[in-house]
Amino acid sequence: MRVFGVDIGGSGIKGAPVDLERGDLAEERYKVLTPHPATPDAVADCVRQVVQHFGWSGPVGATFPGVVTGGITRTAANVDKRWIGTDAGALLTGRLGGEAGGCAVTLLNDADAAGLAEMRYGAGRGRSGTVIVLTFGTGIGSAVFTDGRLVPNTELGHLELHGHDAEKRASTKAKEDEELSWQRWAHRVQKYLAHVEMLFSPRLFVIGGGVSRKAEKFLPLIEGVKAEIVPAQLQNNAGIVGAAMAAYAARAGEPPAADGSRAALAPVRSPARPAGPAARTARSAVDSPVGWPDAAR
Repeated sequence: MRVFGVDIGGSGIKGAPVDLERGDLAEERYKVLTPHPATPDAVADCVRQVVQHFGWSGPVGATFPGVVTGGITRTAANVDKRWIGTDAGALLTGRLGGEAGGCAVTLLNDADAAGLAEMRYGAGRGRSGTVIVLTFGTGIGSAVFTDGRLVPNTELGHLELHGHDAEKRASTKAKEDEELSWQRWAHRVQKYLAHVEMLFSPRLFVIGGGVSRKAEKFLPLIEGVKAEIVPAQLQNNAGIVGAAMAAYAARAGEPPAADGSRAALAPVRSPARPAGPAARTARSAVDSPVGWPDAAR
């Protein structure tokens, strides 16, 4: 079963068809730079460019770097402030050809998407208790799971740490902007993880984002954190995979089995997509997302 996923970030917008049986990209991803200013219309044009690169027509899942409820973007830390209050699900659906063209877009928070993918296919699979997936990039995204259930839109990158938003001090962008060594940056990440651990007492931290490809350079330098710390297995593709999972759930109208069995991912036989308010319900079926219980099993 293939579904398209798009990951909208502060520096790049990337996407690809996803094989949901394997939990991996079905084709090499295509990426464009995030426009500046990253207005809703400009970003929507880039999403259309990514989707059209593959000649895709069908449901699309998309991530957004901020709080998303009911397809509406509520915050915009690393993109243009005009996103706040925008019905981004409707905007992106319209830009891709609309419901009639089969391109309904399901929108969710970017870190939540990455977390869903890691909990089902990656480093969090089979883990119980509290698991926190953190994505380090332009900012710091977070996805919090308790026994496999997602607490959506946590935005822990905006916790105040020593008088600053944590992501202003410990994101990958902060490392690059301040030309920090791996050791100095790891020390900042350590302080951030210790603060999050004090608040949530997780059993496991999963560290994602592009920097997870270089985990050996900084994870061994982090000390004094009781929780286990591991790199994300899906690395920087987790957001694309999680977005596709969300689009699949919205299309199915019910959560697929969390174990990823073939039966759960069989083609969906469902009535034609409703128009009007009912269509909006289909787009926003993944507020939590996926409302999938036991996502880690």
